[in-house]
Amino acid sequence: MKILVVNKKANFNYTISDTYEAGIELKGVEVKSLQSKNASINESYITFIKNEAFIINMHIAPYENGNIFNVDQDRRRKLLLHKHEIIKLQLQIKKDSITLVPLKVYWKRNKIKVLIGLAKGKNVVDKRNTIKERDAKRESKKYF
Repeated sequence: MKILVVNKKANFNYTISDTYEAGIELKGVEVKSLQSKNASINESYITFIKNEAFIINMHIAPYENGNIFNVDQDRRRKLLLHKHEIIKLQLQIKKDSITLVPLKVYWKRNKIKVLIGLAKGKNVVDKRNTIKERDAKRESKKYF
């Protein structure tokens, strides 16, 4: 498994409760651009349109050696999930105030996959506590 893009701010801004793996529908040179790690998923999220999952605000830079077939950088891209997974995720989003956030994009058996996390937003106090815990771990590693 080769990791292409990681959402570094996801664990700081959200508490991740569950994860799912989904395929992603890409066009032409987007795959080449992802291979060269020219993408960002920091501000992206997943939404449902007509019982289909789409990733919004995923930025894939145009491929340098591409031609006129380069597509829009910030277009919405369809995620490939089973129907029962889509229904389960839609029910969880409606029941709780949960957001679907992409955590990382990676290669798996010559296919590009997206790891999706069920995320609940943190408030300012929770973020401060995360910073304190991280600093405490760093200090304890320093002494051992």
